[in-house]
Amino acid sequence: MKTRFITALFILFSLISFAQTKANAEDQSIRKSLVYFANTIKYKKIDQTVDCFYPKFFTVVNKEQFTQMLNMTYNNPFVKIDVLDMKFASVGKPELVDGENFSITSYYLKLKADVSSMNEEMKKSISEMLTKKYGKGSVEYLAKEGAYVINAPMKMVAVSKDKKNWKVVFADTEYKKQLEKVLPKKILDKL
Repeated sequence: MKTRFITALFILFSLISFAQTKANAEDQSIRKSLVYFANTIKYKKIDQTVDCFYPKFFTVVNKEQFTQMLNMTYNNPFVKIDVLDMKFASVGKPELVDGENFSITSYYLKLKADVSSMNEEMKKSISEMLTKKYGKGSVEYLAKEGAYVINAPMKMVAVSKDKKNWKVVFADTEYKKQLEKVLPKKILDKL
């Protein structure tokens, strides 16, 4: 009787451990893909950044225009943007919908935008835009450096068929119309 109880307890413990290991492996795989994505931006490897995106996104957004927009943002001679840090807030449990897994992920990118080459009017305009997008508490101006430090809250949807190789899509309100054509309603309802 005692042996059966110990055996049953061992099997139960093993099953729980296996389930946690599987969930942790999925979580780590998603985190790894998002860190890789952030690093492509940090090191200004825009073509690799674009390759990180979910291919269906480019059925509604022109890939070349999107690449140009990223180049103008991250390789702009007037505003030098650097990624300083990335911290995860949450990684959602993957949900299987129509043969693909979707995970809603939140994280913070700490960015530094050097605007020292701009005039005061342009700096003020950028300040207003950053504050509107990220909130007053998330934007700090470093007058001595002529730079803004932004703690940008980000939300992405990671998508995978095999739960190992993940592609990303911005889950930002500015892309809402495009996302309606790319993501399943079940996932959109959770954004």
